[in-house]
Amino acid sequence: MSRPVAAITGASSGIGEVFAHKLAATHDLLLIARRRERLDAMAAEFAKRHGTQVVILAADLTDENDLAAVAERIASEPNLELVVNNAGLGMRGLLWESDPKLLENMHRLNVSAVLRLSHAALSNMIVRRSGVLINVASVAGFVRRARNAGYGATKAWVIAFTESLYLELKSIRSPVRVQALCPGYTFTEFHDHMNVDRMRIAPRAMWLRAEFVVEESLRALHAGSLFVVPGWRYRWIVNLSSILPIPIRLLLERAASRRRSR
Repeated sequence: MSRPVAAITGASSGIGEVFAHKLAATHDLLLIARRRERLDAMAAEFAKRHGTQVVILAADLTDENDLAAVAERIASEPNLELVVNNAGLGMRGLLWESDPKLLENMHRLNVSAVLRLSHAALSNMIVRRSGVLINVASVAGFVRRARNAGYGATKAWVIAFTESLYLELKSIRSPVRVQALCPGYTFTEFHDHMNVDRMRIAPRAMWLRAEFVVEESLRALHAGSLFVVPGWRYRWIVNLSSILPIPIRLLLERAASRRRSR
């Protein structure tokens, strides 16, 4: 690979696919997802349109062997410039009624894979004093909802983890940058896999386009922003939740949870 390399997990659809399309003109790509056929089609399109060199890793990041192989590839890439930890899994339902194996898989993907691949990326970037790590979190990491305990907790972890990485990088005066991308409801296949009706969980005005989310993330890189919350409505929600007294915040979260459960 001769150009700067961007590695993207969950690259076969949604936010990850949009990142790939936005970066293909200027970067060679390391695309990581389970569905090889979709990655093959993207690779052929990018090569024809931009001359992009694409390496495909068909991997299930909840599998230890697959995760280890992806981490090794990222750690050893000499032209690594950008890593997007985008792959994620969501579940809805009361915790004690949920399948514990599915809950564990969600935590493996949303937490353990982010930890492992962030370690691989930074071990590469720190030495070369260059690179950007984007961890895709969620507004759900800032505000709580009933029937969302496991998912919200994983995204709160991603937010706290990325902030701590930011502080560690600043402590050694490293030019390597990190970003926590925190979208709200976004039109992707994410909610299809959860078998939920989008309009029942939020009005149309609250839904974001994946293209907008990615554009906001890439635009914020130039400003060095740590937290990126696309959309003024979601920025208002996040900012408000951070200043409200806890009892008031809990009352509002309970009210929102009741509306969503109807």
